[in-house]
Amino acid sequence: MDLITNRTTARNRHWTAPVLSILLFSMLVIGQGTKITPPKNGYSASDDVKLGQEAAAQVRREMPILPDSSINAYVGRVGDTLVAAIPPEFAHSEFRYEFSVVNASDINAFALPGGPMFVNRGMIEAAHTEAEMAGVMAHELSHVALRHGTAQASKSQNPGILLGGLGGAIAGAIIGGNLGDVISQGTQIGLGTYMLKFSREYETQADVLGAQIMARAGYDPRELGNMFKTIEQQGGSGGPEWLSDHPNPGNRYERINQEASRLSIAPKRRNGEAEFVQTQSALKRMPPAKTMSDIAKSNGPATNRPTTDTPVSANPERPSGRYRTFTAQSFRLSLPDNWKEYADSESVTFAPTGGYGTYQNQSVFTHGAIVGVVNVSSNDLASVTDQYIAGVLQENVYLQVNGNAQRTALGGRDALKRTLKGNSPVTRRQEFVVIHTSMISNRQLFYMVQVVPGNERNAYNQAFTQMVRTLTFS
Repeated sequence: MDLITNRTTARNRHWTAPVLSILLFSMLVIGQGTKITPPKNGYSASDDVKLGQEAAAQVRREMPILPDSSINAYVGRVGDTLVAAIPPEFAHSEFRYEFSVVNASDINAFALPGGPMFVNRGMIEAAHTEAEMAGVMAHELSHVALRHGTAQASKSQNPGILLGGLGGAIAGAIIGGNLGDVISQGTQIGLGTYMLKFSREYETQADVLGAQIMARAGYDPRELGNMFKTIEQQGGSGGPEWLSDHPNPGNRYERINQEASRLSIAPKRRNGEAEFVQTQSALKRMPPAKTMSDIAKSNGPATNRPTTDTPVSANPERPSGRYRTFTAQSFRLSLPDNWKEYADSESVTFAPTGGYGTYQNQSVFTHGAIVGVVNVSSNDLASVTDQYIAGVLQENVYLQVNGNAQRTALGGRDALKRTLKGNSPVTRRQEFVVIHTSMISNRQLFYMVQVVPGNERNAYNQAFTQMVRTLTFS
């Protein structure tokens, strides 16, 4: 399956320059806003792009990008409108703006130097209007356009050195789940904080420029202040993550409203609110998203995951005829001795060299098996199996159910077997995915997912049968 292990099927929209016609029109209708002077910066704009792209690639490997292309496309259209409204003095032709939705429940969003932006699903669900969502995006774009990330890094070191380390520090801070507290090691100490936890001075600039961008894009800038209040109200007792990294500079709402009173608002984006309502409805129909904390925990132990240096192969090594025993806390089984294992807190992936790696900056899995245990909502095997398979189909949209569920046995327990198939976008061949499920304790579902291209099924049948036959539960 071209996917599941990291759950990162990214649907990104790329914007290399503002749309000139929209920008020129906005310049005609906009009122006189506050003049903003960007901070001093020892890095070049191309450095921003390099840092942001390096960090974004790691984010996409570690975070579950929402696989729904229509929702990502919608957020991209809003982002496109905002990018086109950036005042020309802050436009950087080198920047590569791109927008991705993270399938996480936290009310959060962040943008990286040079343009990549990630908007949590929880942020979209919390907003009352498209303008509120656009307000957060405009604020984040302002940090990018004013180059606040590298400006803060300039304060911490001699500019122009440790660029590679900076990129790692940014990504490490994001993936760790707390943008302000995670600190990179060695000589890059604190750079994650410098790049992503902004000062109150920079927050004021982003509020003001964000209001200007909103007005140019056809949104009421007051909705930016309203979204801050929404975030505070829905962030919970511990405080929302977004505000911990974007501190209130004082009189935030009054300052935004003051700026709004100086601005003229361009015509609204057509069909925007209708698309926003449709997007929220689509999100409500999806399975609940995990929190960033849970995502970080599931990612943490997997120190042996494939990297960008281990791409998938068109012809992975065939299963060996020799077998070894793998023992986990709740099960044990036999598998070919030439298969490697990649473990995290929920599952273990077994694959031959070349069967599990990266493809277009995504972790993909084309040959082998995933075995794991997941907490579920009930002890009804049929219903929780359907829920699990619905999640697989959601994250691998090219797959379809093939036939009905079959009653079988796993480790002496009642089990179900379902087959999915579809044309793999990675191997360009028909792919078969066989899923075995069984309840092993109260509300705990065991699953074994076996994956192989159709034209190689015969070569893998013995290995897959051996895994099922030898499986025992602790």
